[in-house]
Amino acid sequence: MALISLEEAKSYLRVDTEDEDAMIAILLSSAGKLCADVARLTDEQWAAVNNDNEDATLGPTRETMRVAILYALGYLFEHREEADHHSLTLTLRSLLFGLREGVV
Repeated sequence: MALISLEEAKSYLRVDTEDEDAMIAILLSSAGKLCADVARLTDEQWAAVNNDNEDATLGPTRETMRVAILYALGYLFEHREEADHHSLTLTLRSLLFGLREGVV
């Protein structure tokens, strides 16, 4: 199971219909990959964080990544026509600073 499900994402975005499910799924995937890249997670580290295993040491990392991914998702959803990716990246760097410094 992924860190954030499509249903959680739709709830966060306050979307009630299934009309935009495909777009939300794509944006959710993009937000997750963007956050993993900004946090400098390797593919293996991202897989571990995104997995639903019971590794207690990943709890704080998962919670930080959830917040960052939901922020990125909301930004990409709301600004899908004119997103300022530089501004988004700077905000994500601030949110994920602790992970970028090798805490993972």
